[in-house]
Amino acid sequence: MRGVTVGAMRDLSSVVVEDIDWTVAPGEYWVIAGLQGSGKSDFLMMTAGLMPPANGDYRLFGEPMPIFEESRLAERLRLGLVFETGQLFHHLTVWENIALPLRYHQNLSKADAAAEVQPLLKRMDLEAWADSTLGALARSWQKRVGLARALILRPDVLLVDSPLVAMDLRHANWWMDFLDQLSKGHELVGGRTMTLVVTTADLRPWKGEKYRFAALRNKHFAVLGGWSQIETERGELVRELLMTGARGS
Repeated sequence: MRGVTVGAMRDLSSVVVEDIDWTVAPGEYWVIAGLQGSGKSDFLMMTAGLMPPANGDYRLFGEPMPIFEESRLAERLRLGLVFETGQLFHHLTVWENIALPLRYHQNLSKADAAAEVQPLLKRMDLEAWADSTLGALARSWQKRVGLARALILRPDVLLVDSPLVAMDLRHANWWMDFLDQLSKGHELVGGRTMTLVVTTADLRPWKGEKYRFAALRNKHFAVLGGWSQIETERGELVRELLMTGARGS
């Protein structure tokens, strides 16, 4: 991204973040932090290509974004997105939600898609819910279905909006462990190292040198570096992000 401005999903003329200069290298694991209302979801939706930047130049694998043309779709499908609220189809079963990208983009039959879906269901502890609709699942499980759907096409880059929000300790630990495995190369995606970008309002669970950090505040995007740099250069924003969970926000 060079000089990128992000508008709000509900009103593209309303500036959420401006003048972003950011490069993500293959295999990096980024944590984008910001308090509630800072524009994290809008930033991620633009990064996912669901809306164009209001200004500036954004390229994914060298291709200008967003990508809507059929001729460039293969590049777009190298990126997966997990919405904070799941954004699943409630009239479909868990199995059908996960299989949907395969059946839509690759025109696979149900039988052919099953070979791809079943390993995900098993590895993500979703087998018992395969034939259930979303109303039978708690939000934490619904979000896991959203993750499975995003992984079914084996993307090179995965964007995850606030993966730990409203998660109990068991589910939060599962997410941290599973995302870590994806970043290192999980068997479910052929053992390839995956590039990850996640958002959060609380930095405390993400302490560690494996991550690179950036922050959103007052419509600005700031690259913070590694955890050691955060530890030595704690500005007001970092202090707020380390206190978020303690305040119960």
